[in-house]
Amino acid sequence: MIDQSIFQNKTAAYYTLGCKLNFAETSAIGRQLLEASIMRAQKGQKADICVINTCSVTELADKKGRQAIRKVIHQNPDAFIVVTGCYAQLKPDEIAAINGVDLVLGSEQKLDITQYLEDLTKREKGKIITSKITGIKSFVPSVSADDRTRYFLKVQDGCDYFCTYCTIPYARGRSRNGAIADIVTQAKNVAQEGGKEIVLTGVNVGDFGHSTGETFFDLIKALDDVEGIERYRISSIEPNLLSDEIIEFVAKSKRFAPHFHLPLQAGSDEVLKLMKRRYDTALFRHKIEKIKSTLPDAFIGVDVIVGMRGETDEFFAKGKAFIESLDISQLHVFTYSERPGTQVLKIAHVVEPKVKQERSKALLDISDEKLRVFYESQKGTRRKALFEQTKYGGKMHGFTENYVKICADYAPALVNQIVEVMIGEYDEGEMACLYL
Repeated sequence: MIDQSIFQNKTAAYYTLGCKLNFAETSAIGRQLLEASIMRAQKGQKADICVINTCSVTELADKKGRQAIRKVIHQNPDAFIVVTGCYAQLKPDEIAAINGVDLVLGSEQKLDITQYLEDLTKREKGKIITSKITGIKSFVPSVSADDRTRYFLKVQDGCDYFCTYCTIPYARGRSRNGAIADIVTQAKNVAQEGGKEIVLTGVNVGDFGHSTGETFFDLIKALDDVEGIERYRISSIEPNLLSDEIIEFVAKSKRFAPHFHLPLQAGSDEVLKLMKRRYDTALFRHKIEKIKSTLPDAFIGVDVIVGMRGETDEFFAKGKAFIESLDISQLHVFTYSERPGTQVLKIAHVVEPKVKQERSKALLDISDEKLRVFYESQKGTRRKALFEQTKYGGKMHGFTENYVKICADYAPALVNQIVEVMIGEYDEGEMACLYL
């Protein structure tokens, strides 16, 4: 049993890298430490404990993680340094070797952090507490609010897919989730706090149900009945798990926004097979066409990876042509980086860095044009925008239900308010529309 008297009058600072799921989990860690009487350090205050929640989706993410750890140690030389997250799970020895790190917690341990703070004495070398992938089984509910007024609600964790390029299943374990009743309770709590928009997050949200015998469709139907929440967004869902039934439900729901985010990853069937994705381009096209026929004004964001091993010039050209043919709104382009232990390393064909950059730029140019076309298609339409609190040079931004970014003169009364607007001209510099 930990003597919690050691936590009296202590403060903690939190640093999060990576996905919105990490931000939700950092919030859960913060609440746990607050319950142990550890207050959040104020801006500019030296913290007694620093918690760094890392990402490891790419080699660049690992590099940013190391940089962040060293920066935090430099700024808080006397603090007890705890590093957790995906990078900590995958490469704990690498992190423990960084001078100044005191404790490295794996994915199974991070949301039970107070159990591992035996004391707050600085160590010569970081202590490592992790579990093997088979030991990552717990699901701890997490929800966070960002500074832009929306909340991120963790509904699922882990992944069973094991795509050849990805390490996430090794970092987060197998697919698991909370119970619908508990998640609905969290949504009701957000409504009581005044939150109006919730983004459902997870590693593979469409796979919801493994732990409880429920389904993702059951979940969104239950959440749609929570009074006080104006709208929900589904952060990302695998195309093979986005059923026509879900699309049709969103179209008639009270609160689910006409906004979809689908990982394509590659636009050629040959590369999709190398990735061991669970769909082909025909299925992906069907999903896009189903969304647009059911919800013509829906925003559709798509993830794509460029330069993976095996992506020949021919395969990239096929993929680029396929992407250009889709009625989508925006691309999120990721440059492939090697991850130790992944099956894709068995593929001999390697794409040169310069070629990766050229392919990335080509897709980003397509993305810019598709976003412009989508925004201009919305000009003159009436939408409901939720305005955010951040001020940019006398301006504020918000998003409509179909994810059109709105720019307006700053007005405090509009913060966290949903306002009916008419969409005006597209401002390419702002990547936003003015509202009338």
